[in-house]
Amino acid sequence: MRKLWISSALVCLMFRSVGSDAGNRQLDIHWVDVEGGAATLIVTPAGESILVDTGWPDERGAPRVAKVAKAIGLQQIDHLITSHWHTDHFGGHARLAELLPVKNWYDHGFPELPKNDITPALVEAYRKATGGKSIVLKPGDTIPLKQTRGAPRLSLQVVAGHGIVSGEKPDAPQTRPCDKGHAAKHDDPSDNARSLAFVLKFGDWKFFNAGDLTWNVEHKLVCPTNLVGEVDLYQVTHHGADNSNHPAVLAALQPRVAVMNNGPKKGGVAASVQTIKATKSVEGFFAVHRNVNTGPADNADPTHTANEAEQCTAETIKLAVAVDGKSYTVTVPRKATIKTFKTK
Repeated sequence: MRKLWISSALVCLMFRSVGSDAGNRQLDIHWVDVEGGAATLIVTPAGESILVDTGWPDERGAPRVAKVAKAIGLQQIDHLITSHWHTDHFGGHARLAELLPVKNWYDHGFPELPKNDITPALVEAYRKATGGKSIVLKPGDTIPLKQTRGAPRLSLQVVAGHGIVSGEKPDAPQTRPCDKGHAAKHDDPSDNARSLAFVLKFGDWKFFNAGDLTWNVEHKLVCPTNLVGEVDLYQVTHHGADNSNHPAVLAALQPRVAVMNNGPKKGGVAASVQTIKATKSVEGFFAVHRNVNTGPADNADPTHTANEAEQCTAETIKLAVAVDGKSYTVTVPRKATIKTFKTK
């Protein structure tokens, strides 16, 4: 794929105002750097905002998310999805609600509490921020999104949540017998295994995001039946941890682009990076951070990495799907790097 170098002025234009071209917009995704947590901000062609997670409860979380949101002209978050109940994913929710109005809240429902991996104070803050009116999503559910006349259809469907995948009963076991050459791991008792996973479609273009979903539940999404199908964009699961990013999932989804929201010392594990790089369909691998504990072979290319130093400056990665859904562009503004891909 061809790589272009762009001026700083053009980089600034990439963070265009949401209100500047209403009714004739592309689909945008911004990976906000929260240093090893997660915060994925989506802006639809109709101007609706979808935020998946908010990162940590400190200055790395909500303030960074709000800064990016306001820079692109957002006045509120229309849909806030909590992938799961770990501090690095929902720690910034209550603070964000003080910085920007949140219209709709979604989650997979709380497991029976208390749990040693879920912080009680953050649960209380979440319940207070939502007023107890969050919407529990289950596999097969969709989030209603505004459509744009003349544009490809946009949809968001949940494919996994609370430990089960589409078509399973609520009490289905975490591991499904399915021998495709990849042994199951021990069941994961943490809330990672209950992460929401969804597919966002814009015409033929598809994005898969599974939060921190772990090995056994991931595998159920593709074995014995691929419930997701092939995708264009794969958000590297669980920051690139090696108890996620099942090789069978990568082989089944065949992503063209992978984006990893890791930190300088969190995620980006060599085994997962090598699994992604070995996936023949992947034409572009991008990372929010360089893993400072591994070498060049176990990281994304520097031109595809938003933050290289351990003491980062919170640089983002952006993806934009063309208005017709036929192509998409990934930009690393800090590096003035831009790569364009064709939709599958």
